[in-house]
Amino acid sequence: MKIDTHLDASLLDKGREEREKKERAREELRRLYDETIKPIHAGKIVEGTILEVGKDSVLVDIGYKSEGAIAIEEFRDRDALKVGDKVQVLLESKEDQDGVVVLSKVKADKLSHWEETVALCKEGKLVKGRVIRKVKGGLMVDIGLEAFLPASHIGLRHVKNMESFIGKDLEFKVIKINPERRNVVLSRRVLLEEERKRQRELVFATVKVGDIIEGVVKNITDFGAFIDLKGIDGLLHITDMSWGRVSHPSEVLAVGTSVKVKVLDFDKQRERISLGLRQTELNPWTVVEDKYPVGTVIKGKIRNIVPYGAFIELEEGLEGLIHISDISWTRKLNHPSEMLKRGEIVEAKILSVDQENKKISLGIKQLKGNPWDGIERRFNVGDAVTGTISNITGFGLFVELGDGIEGLVHISQIDKRQDEDIKTTHKVGDQVTARILRIDPVERKIGLSIKEYLEMPDRGRGGGKEGAPRPEPTVHNPVLSEDISFTALGGEESDRGDS
Repeated sequence: MKIDTHLDASLLDKGREEREKKERAREELRRLYDETIKPIHAGKIVEGTILEVGKDSVLVDIGYKSEGAIAIEEFRDRDALKVGDKVQVLLESKEDQDGVVVLSKVKADKLSHWEETVALCKEGKLVKGRVIRKVKGGLMVDIGLEAFLPASHIGLRHVKNMESFIGKDLEFKVIKINPERRNVVLSRRVLLEEERKRQRELVFATVKVGDIIEGVVKNITDFGAFIDLKGIDGLLHITDMSWGRVSHPSEVLAVGTSVKVKVLDFDKQRERISLGLRQTELNPWTVVEDKYPVGTVIKGKIRNIVPYGAFIELEEGLEGLIHISDISWTRKLNHPSEMLKRGEIVEAKILSVDQENKKISLGIKQLKGNPWDGIERRFNVGDAVTGTISNITGFGLFVELGDGIEGLVHISQIDKRQDEDIKTTHKVGDQVTARILRIDPVERKIGLSIKEYLEMPDRGRGGGKEGAPRPEPTVHNPVLSEDISFTALGGEESDRGDS
């Protein structure tokens, strides 16, 4: 049998063409299908179409090979959801274990808000936010998204009580953005430093020596206080706080209080300002002679007691000294505290005013007359007097004769046996009568004798031994020394002892 080779070849060509045609058709179909699938990537926000709204979930088509189901709770306005609505969702995974895409509406909203906020909040930009809670190492701030405020960036100095900032609306500067971790770091300290720098420049440009400016007490030390002048600290030394005596700056100032001060010195290069508080007030010493003439009686508080006298405050910034010799006419004081107490209000007379050297001399004893003036008219040598024992010493008895005047009965003038001790035969407070042996107004001494009194025939005032000449009175001119305290002594002793 003869085979037609020409026919067989034709059939083969025809079969090949059919196969190629079908292959081309499949390729075209595959191309068309691929075009319907969007090039999507996990972790990105994509647009989807709601296919079905169920009780527990919403079916969304994102144009991929399968649809994704999203929990109904992730949608805020659930009642408004309709089939065909377009929604923005986050593609978490192209397929799960069941081959279904994993979508999220909540995460899409957060990521979208993050991207919008970050687009607005570039590093270095100012933002406003509310402090919402404390976390480890700082605070969280709501600026549209949660941002971190490190503890070291809350204020200019370390803040101990960070909780006090919670709920406050403040301004911050964005100092760092980490897109991968979706983290924003804020700083308040940077803003405060910039503001302080501006204020410092303003102070240096406008303030001059002699200006009165207002500041806030920032810190108190033993030697003074630092005043915040809106960006620069000025030193107010303790000696420039008051015209009066200041033991410690805390007596005048308190941290946080506002105070008006005067600029005393200004060093721009070293950025130092010296301030004065007392210089904002009139110096009381400039009018002291007119306000407190000699002879004026004043009332004042004892501010300090020293061995040589007591300082009395006449008014703030003005003190006078009562010398120990001007406290009493009759008492010899070892220390002013024997008669005066710190904080006590006393009356005194102005004895002298030295405006140039800022000294005022005061006296208490000058408020009353000197009881020794005219003493020879009150007492006569040979008189018998009665008084109270005020002190007993090894050399005799001191007897109070009235008005602070004392006389001394020397041990040799006491009627006693040789072996008797006067401290056992006499007591403070006992009354005794004695005869006046001598009177010395200059030395302020009166000598007494109990023995001679007992030998007086009538033991009366002005009496004496019968036939015996009456002793001549030793009375000096009553010239008083302003700087010698009174000691009523008799005999040859010079100091009054203690009982």
